[in-house]
Formats: sequence, structure tokens, C-alpha cells
Amino acid sequence: MSDRQTRSMQVRDRLVELFRVRGLVPGDRLPTESEIAELCEVGRSTAREALKLLEQEGLVSIGPGRGRYLSSLSSLDVERPITRYESVTTMLDALGYTARTVVLSVTEEDPGPVEREALRLAEGARVIRLERLRFDGDDPLVYSVDTLPRECVPGPVRHIDWTGSLNDLLAAQNCSPESSAARLRAVDLPAEAIERYSLQGLGPWLLVSETVITATGRPVLYAEDYHRGSVFTFNVLRR
Repeated sequence: MSDRQTRSMQVRDRLVELFRVRGLVPGDRLPTESEIAELCEVGRSTAREALKLLEQEGLVSIGPGRGRYLSSLSSLDVERPITRYESVTTMLDALGYTARTVVLSVTEEDPGPVEREALRLAEGARVIRLERLRFDGDDPLVYSVDTLPRECVPGPVRHIDWTGSLNDLLAAQNCSPESSAARLRAVDLPAEAIERYSLQGLGPWLLVSETVITATGRPVLYAEDYHRGSVFTFNVLRR
């Protein structure tokens, strides 16, 4: 994720807190972009992007002649809604976990049918498949299998630090993740992973299968993240 995108998300969160402190209710008009930029000590473009995030989440509406105002959804308090795209690294940090990442394997290989379709890969294209476990202390939290188009990450895979955020890694290659389509299911871990990494008795897990795209719609990541069902919940807003 780029620094600009990170700043926009930070301003978005500051605005939500500001609305709460000021006691704004649905229908109340919001400060202008200039006022928000001054309040948050950022440029107008960052303020505009933060407001756009709020509009995408349905918390802010635009009315002809009214400017921006709080929508009815703003009265619902949903902590970290799943409709907001963020990496597993960012999510764990925000939830207060001091997460430790263990890279289980990283390989360069041919894609499977699901990966080929999700990433819209041409015949003969290769992928990098990354397998990781996130821990809080010695407690497993998330088991991940991430697949990236090989062309998005040049150079030998052994020269890359795979313990950090894949969003940051892709952003450094001008493939910044912007949004995703995700599917959630309650599942058991794959039997092979349970046996190989001694993960017995920790299920069920919440599997988030996710195809991540850039601002231009290019798929740059297919992720299968297994979240401990006893640890994580995901929240949604329904319209």
C-alpha cells in the first residue's frame, strides 16, 4: 500500500472519530475538503480520497446543493467491516496483536486452474506461491496461501523478505492493491497442512478466498487466508 493510500485511510479513521466526538447524526452536513485538510493537517487531495473512502463504505452521501452529509448507515457502529479492503498484516496490527510471521514455503511453479482463472493468466505464465503462518506468541492465528503472478515480482524469490506485507511488496513494483472480491466459508484446514505443521484441534477456521486487483482492474494476488474461528469474527453492513 502506498504512503498516500495509508494517509487517506488514517484520515478516514480520524474523520469517523471526529464525527462521533462532535455528535453528528445522519443528515448532518460534513466539513468541506479544505476544512478537513486543515483539521487533519494534510493536503486537499488526501482529504478528498478519505471522503471517497467514506462514500464507498456508504457512510457519506452527496446531495445536490447539500454537499456531503452523513448517511443513515453512519448510525451503525461496525468495527473494521469486511467491506474495507486491508491486508492480514494491517488487520492484525489494528486488532492489537503482536504478530510473528513464519514463512513455511515459497516456490515458483505453474498455476492451478483456480489460480489461473482468478489471476487471468496467459498460457505458460508462472506464479509465486507463498505459504505462511501468523502467530501471537506461540498461538497460531492465520494460515495463508498466497499466489502472485511471477511477472509482478521480478528477481530471485530467495532474495525477497516474505515476512512483511504483500501489499507493500506489490506497491513497490507499481502493482498497488486497491480492492478485492472475497468469499467466506467455515472450513477445516487442509489435512496436509494440519499434519505437516502440527495444527490439530484448532478448527473450525474461517477461510477468506480473495482475488485482489489494482486500480486498473489487474489481478495481482489470489489469497486463501484461514483465520482461527475461535479468535476472529468479520462484520458487515447490510443495505
